[in-house]
Amino acid sequence: MESGDPVFPVESSEPSQRGSVSSSGARALEVLVYVPGGSAVQLCVEGLCSVSVQELSRSVRQALQLPDSAQDAFALWLCSPLLELQLKPRHQPYRLSRQWQDLLYRFTDAPEDDIAQDEPCLQYRRNVFFPRAKELQLEEEGALRLLFEEARSRVLSGSYPCDPPDWQRLGGLSCRLELGPCPDQSTAAGLLSTQFPNTDPDQGDSALLREYLRTCQQLPYYGSAFFSGEIDKPAGGILPRGGRKAVSVAISLEGVYVMDVKEKFVLLGLRYHELSWDHTYPEDEDDAHILWLEFDGEEGGTPVNKLLKVYSKQAELMSGLIEFCVELGGAEGGAGVSCIYRYGRQSVMESCSSSSSGRDIKRLKPKRAASFFTRQVPTSPTSYTAVQVIESLEQG
Repeated sequence: MESGDPVFPVESSEPSQRGSVSSSGARALEVLVYVPGGSAVQLCVEGLCSVSVQELSRSVRQALQLPDSAQDAFALWLCSPLLELQLKPRHQPYRLSRQWQDLLYRFTDAPEDDIAQDEPCLQYRRNVFFPRAKELQLEEEGALRLLFEEARSRVLSGSYPCDPPDWQRLGGLSCRLELGPCPDQSTAAGLLSTQFPNTDPDQGDSALLREYLRTCQQLPYYGSAFFSGEIDKPAGGILPRGGRKAVSVAISLEGVYVMDVKEKFVLLGLRYHELSWDHTYPEDEDDAHILWLEFDGEEGGTPVNKLLKVYSKQAELMSGLIEFCVELGGAEGGAGVSCIYRYGRQSVMESCSSSSSGRDIKRLKPKRAASFFTRQVPTSPTSYTAVQVIESLEQG
């Protein structure tokens, strides 16, 4: 991998599979590429040292009998329990696998013993940059089935927080796809069919798969790359709590979403026209890589700036992915969409307000008239307006 290439880790939602990339020479070698749902494609590859992602992806598509129209929907990922990277078409998976320990030292805080024992595998999964609108235009049931398996895994792992009606709908569709129509209410499957929304008994699998994906697409973080990080816990109560909270940062073509890893709910959701951002490197050994997210807030009816600090060795990757998504036009089409989501615990702004007295959220003196950062979506009627930077912070 060339220096400076952006790679996009995501949170693992499937069991680790090891040993898919082995030593290579000029002779043909067998390679396993894992696909959503737990199965694998076995390929015989000549010249594995120099084979590119584009060539290997073509072989996977042929083995799965996927049409060329599905080419952009999927990408090859190099994955382990410690890190997951979406590869570019020109990357060479074998060469990257030989650099795996260097990547782990750069982008994770894993102990040395874990890094020494870690080994990546190849996975064929959804492309982060594949637009949602094109997804439902796919005709091949095999492609829809792969997307469904990955989306279902995300839902079951809690990576896609849902409102109860969405859980119910997705559960019903999943049961219908797995068990088929069950009119007999004396069976367990028949009982499930009475608890979940009804579906047409004559509806084909392709239609059901599309309906499942269409429901998932209503979630703003569907199709995201997932990054690990931490934020400061809010101070409050009689005793200071301090410490940090583990979070997952989901970044897609739509926006940026910060989720509580333990409780599985959304802390903050921002479309690209609603935020500015930056990434800072540590200045000494005690410092950390930080992704800064700046957005509009309100205190007592007065507009203010708010900042969220995400501590993560993957901050550089997150910043690069945000910038790339904005360049692809991720800010378009987001106008009028609120950044507040509620999933059973607390709304985004409630979470941010409770954190504003701690270190993770800082606010500028009102009125909000400036951005700390030059990295933001270009000015438009719904854009994040940038003028002169206010120099001092009001400490919470």
